[in-house]
Amino acid sequence: MSKKFNELSTKHIEFIEQQKIFFVGTAAANGTVNISPKGYGSLKVLSPSRIIWLNVTGSGNETSAHVQLNPRMTMMFTSFDGSPVTLRIYGKATVIHKLDEEWEDLNSHFEQIVGARQIFDLAIELVQTSCGMSIPYFEYKGDRDTQIKWATKKGEVGLREFWGEENQQSIDGFPTNILEKS
Repeated sequence: MSKKFNELSTKHIEFIEQQKIFFVGTAAANGTVNISPKGYGSLKVLSPSRIIWLNVTGSGNETSAHVQLNPRMTMMFTSFDGSPVTLRIYGKATVIHKLDEEWEDLNSHFEQIVGARQIFDLAIELVQTSCGMSIPYFEYKGDRDTQIKWATKKGEVGLREFWGEENQQSIDGFPTNILEKS
């Protein structure tokens, strides 16, 4: 049975903090819908109505492009062990780049992750829980270190070059502004 809430409860926050993976969905007014898995402990609940998460360099930069055109964002958490629960959070997000005024303050909430490129700040409008009874059990074995090793090897200059080659536009050609604001 689905339940709706205006903000996160203490129980919701505890559930979120136990999850090792979450999913983010965004879309512009037209073009491709994007759903991305996220991890690395890159999410912080700042209040019952606000979440931030640190985005690391990847092969694309769809979320950034979409949010700059259309701030709607959906986040989904689901339990892969314990009680079956799926938690969705709907809201409006903003993109914070490294040279933006808010970067230092928001970035201080995270362990430093090599390859960090943006922070997303989500103002929560709706929280929905539903059963996750059809979700299979999975065992968490640890975080992959592949991205961190890759980003460390690239270094700051190499990462900026990669952003210039691979992260300036979404697959639909929408700008991400990563180099203009980083």
